[in-house]
Amino acid sequence: MTMGKLRYMVVVERGETSWGAHVPDLPGCVAVGESRSEVLELIRQAIEFHIDGLKQDGLPVPTPSSEGDFVEIGAA
Repeated sequence: MTMGKLRYMVVVERGETSWGAHVPDLPGCVAVGESRSEVLELIRQAIEFHIDGLKQDGLPVPTPSSEGDFVEIGAA
């Protein structure tokens, strides 16, 4: 049996001195990096680690369900 791939939405935020990322479908799964590309690699690793931990604890792995989009508004 081969495992299919899961695709989780990641929220990426730019801070004053670093980048952060979190996964709405995996509460507590977060990462911080010095660049956008670094934080994306770190959150990928964090997701894998998080899911492995859930499996080891006999807990269900949440199905990806979050979606993201941008909404454009006039200048404030």
